[in-house]
Amino acid sequence: MPPPEPAAPEAAPVVPDESGPQIVGSAVAEGGESTEQAAGEAGAPARAASDAGVPNVVMTVESVTYDLGEAAPVVRLLEAEAPYRSLEVPIALPEAVALANALENRVGRRPSTHELFTTVLGELRGEMVAARIARVENGVFFGELVLMTPRGRRVIDCRVSDALILALRQPVVAPVLCEAEVLSAADPT
Repeated sequence: MPPPEPAAPEAAPVVPDESGPQIVGSAVAEGGESTEQAAGEAGAPARAASDAGVPNVVMTVESVTYDLGEAAPVVRLLEAEAPYRSLEVPIALPEAVALANALENRVGRRPSTHELFTTVLGELRGEMVAARIARVENGVFFGELVLMTPRGRRVIDCRVSDALILALRQPVVAPVLCEAEVLSAADPT
């Protein structure tokens, strides 16, 4: 009989970075206080502060569609609270399929790349804090993964489609944030 495996060492406690997103309108902000404390008052709009101090808007992934008359599939995001502005982001077909599967919570017989990343992140004791749409340049949207790891807070550049899929694949769905100026430029209402 082989000897029992030694217990895994405990991870060092993770202290949230004070400059990280303070999501208002969710259960708990990154700093650990309730959202009412982060907002200053209950019922404040769902907003978060980015690293540059520019407000982020909390969005929900509404749908992914592919019109054969268009060049690419489109993911439609909707602002979580009034005025309910929308944002449409073109994505590639394979990512549209992966996003549709994530929205429906479908898993294959073998893990997809995004499912694998989620598993690896969890095994390494990391958490996805948010998916963020950081900017748009010449019609190209730029995304970021906001992660909390045992080594601290990390922001990683990525495609918006990957950020959205990974947010939906987390054990607890990570919030989707959009820089306010990106949303205002796309939907000025």
